[in-house]
This record gives sequence, structure tokens and C-alpha cells, in this order.
Amino acid sequence: MTFRGGNTGAKHAVVVGSGPNGLTTAAVLAKAGWQVDVYEAAPTPGGAARSESVLGEGTISDLGAAGHPFGVASPAFHYLGLEDHGLEWAYSPFAMAHPLDYGRAGLLETSLPETAKKLGPDARRWKNLHQGLTKNIDKHLANLLGPVLKWPAHPIRMAKFGPFALLPAKRLASAAFETEEARSLFIGSAMHSVTPPHKPMTASLGLLFGALGMSRGWPVAVGGSGRIVDALVNVINHHGGTIHCDSQIDSLSQFRDTDAIILNQTPSQVLKLKGTDLNAGLPQRMSTWKHGPSSYKVDYLLDGPIPWSNPQVGQATTVHVGGSSEEIAFAEAEVAAGRMPERPFIILCQQQVADPSRAREGRHVVWAYAHVPRGFVDKRAALLITAQIERFAPGFRDRIVHSVDTNAEDLEAWNPNLVGGDITAGSALLRRMPTKIGEKTYMASASNAPGGGVHGMPGWWAAQAVLADHR
Repeated sequence: MTFRGGNTGAKHAVVVGSGPNGLTTAAVLAKAGWQVDVYEAAPTPGGAARSESVLGEGTISDLGAAGHPFGVASPAFHYLGLEDHGLEWAYSPFAMAHPLDYGRAGLLETSLPETAKKLGPDARRWKNLHQGLTKNIDKHLANLLGPVLKWPAHPIRMAKFGPFALLPAKRLASAAFETEEARSLFIGSAMHSVTPPHKPMTASLGLLFGALGMSRGWPVAVGGSGRIVDALVNVINHHGGTIHCDSQIDSLSQFRDTDAIILNQTPSQVLKLKGTDLNAGLPQRMSTWKHGPSSYKVDYLLDGPIPWSNPQVGQATTVHVGGSSEEIAFAEAEVAAGRMPERPFIILCQQQVADPSRAREGRHVVWAYAHVPRGFVDKRAALLITAQIERFAPGFRDRIVHSVDTNAEDLEAWNPNLVGGDITAGSALLRRMPTKIGEKTYMASASNAPGGGVHGMPGWWAAQAVLADHR
């Protein structure tokens, strides 16, 4: 299948891989007047941002990412004007929720004052820790969504953020808060790093995800995450680019006459390509690239909404299910050590709270995944995920009409960028691959700065590097 444009500009770029980062690169270059051809091995573009009816007719399930605090705030997506190309965001009453035992819960409102108000004795501390970041979120995003070695766009803001961001999330939460609601709310957000919270720099994700939720919200895409892909494809087509699906690329030799080649792939995939022009030392660096833990995903079709013990949890699209901050820290440490925890940390999305189009009336689609040890594919993970949700929502099991499991091997088979079920394309928070990897070859994947997430920024920086080299 080919999505054809028709740009015949003087400069020609080839993009291998059509995940959000590859599509962002292609869209930016096409908008700049380049002839762009995107090659995708799968039948449809999108990488890990596709949506399908895996739970049956009339349902929409996000195969990969579901909630998009970075997507709605992305400078790249804003520049490309995705909302003008069909993308619509939907918001729930609460940006995020974190259920606790006995009906308690941490609740992230869509504003800092309202979130702080619900945290009782931690209200002032929560506000003090987040107010600078929340108030100046765009400046902080300009700093944090750029290449690691790039001088920050707003150095004073970076200087204020840095001392807290470098800390382990567990240490900062324990020192700053006295209530479990505040601690778990913070550490749950930090776990999007897929790194145990006792590790340095995990506090940066806790701060950033919280601030994004309280400033830009934590929306879902109406009609599924695949609508983000559709908008990017529309931009590419509008500016004359062409997307070639069912096109497996094993060698770059056929593209030696092009002006730039951009690879939306992980290091292990790049090494398998023939005809590359990698810079000295990069093959060795790529061969030692370390991937993070795996994920185990379950899509549920329910006959009604999840019966949370705390009904307010049902008003959030994104829910972090893991119990107390200590339980989360223990579970993530077990995963890092290669052991499957009995009570795993789960990121759950009930998209229908904001987007009723996800299922027909009377049915509810739920998306959930747990961090599991690398390569863990035992179906027992699905039972543990269900039990953990049932813990905070008694009666959840009885509402399951149908479920679909996706283990680490399934994830990689579906999308080769998810090596071993690693959704972050690398275990290190700071260590990322360089954007330019050869004389005219560039990388644009979650293995590049600023890392994983559906925000297109690795693709944006790859496009900027190409344009700079040809300016």
C-alpha cells in the first residue's frame, strides 16, 4: 500500500520506518520543500501508535501508547498543526488517578491549585515543588525535549529544575511528602521511566508528568492513537511526500544517491542493515546498547465501567495501579532484578471516560500493561494484572467480557522497534544515540534524545539536523 503525494523538490530524503518519529521527520522535511519517501515494512504506517479493533467489531483499542501528555504539548506536533489535519484531543475530569487501599486515592487535577488542595498536609509542599515547572512548562519542554548535549534554550529554568530532577524519585517523594496520596501520585508518574525509583534522575519524570497533567492535561486522541498517525500522514501527503507500506528495507545501498537517509529504528535494527555509512565507533556502541525491561499488555472488553472502590478514579483516563510508593518501589526493583512481582506496577487507560467512541453503548474498552522482567512471556502476568486491578476495583473480574494478551514476544513481532518488549528503546534515562550517525545517515527513534513517547521530538531533531547540513 502506498500513500502518495508528489513533491519533486531538489533535495530527496528517504525515511525508513513510519512510527511517529519517522513520520514527524518526513512531515517537517516535506513541509520544507523536500521530496520525501517513507518506507514501512508493515501494511499500515504508525509504528507503536496504531489503533485497531482487537476486541471485536465496534471497538477501538490502542495497540501501543494511549495517554498523551507529551503529545498535546509537543512543539513538533504544534509546528505541524496536527489539529488542522484531523487530530482532536479529549480530556477526562481528572488527568490521572492513583488508587490506594481502603478507597483512598491520589488524584491529579488539571490545575496545580486543585491538585494541591486534595493533598491535605502536603498541599503546600506539592505546590512549591511543582509551581515553577507548571507555570513555565513550555520553557521547560524546550529544555528537556532537546538533544542531551545541546545548550538549554532557557538555562535559568534548567538550573532551577536540575537539582530536583537528578534525584531518585523515591528519595524526593520521601523527603518532600508525608501523605501516601502525594508520594504514590509522584512515584507513579516517575515509573513511566521504566526504571526503579531508587535510581538517579527518576524524579525528573515524576515532576514532568505531573506538571504536564496540571498544565496541558493528559488527553487521549479521539478515535484512537492512530488518529495522531493519520494527521501526520495527512501533513506528509499535503506537502507531496509518499509513504510506501509493505516495503521491507534490508539495505541502504539503493538509496546512495539520495541527499539524506533517516532511520526510525533502534540500534539493533540499524546494525542489521546493509550498505550503511556509520561513523567510526558507532557499530561497537550500538552492539552494546542495553534495552530495558519488557512489558506485558492486556486489552479488556468490559460490560460496564471499572467498579473502582473510589469512584473518582473512574473519572481519570490514565490510572497508575500499584498500591503504595513502597510497593511500587519493591515491584520495580524485582523487575530490574529479573523477578516477576506478585503485585506488579500497572499503567491503565480507560479512554472511554474522555472518548465514548471507543466502544458501542454498554461496553467499555480498557488498556493496561505491566512492567515485567526482560523476556517474560508467562501468561501468569495477565492473571497478576487482573488481580491487581481487582484489588482496587472489587468486581472487576466479573465485568470482563473478553481480553487479549500481548507479551514481550508479541510486541516485538508486531513492531520490531519494541525489542524484547522494551517500549522505551533503551534502559538509560540519559544515554541516547546521536542523531547523525553517518555522512548522510541520521537516526530518529526513541533510542535518540529525548527518548520514548508519542511526541515526535527525535524525528523533529533529525529533520533539523538534515536541514542544517543542507542549508
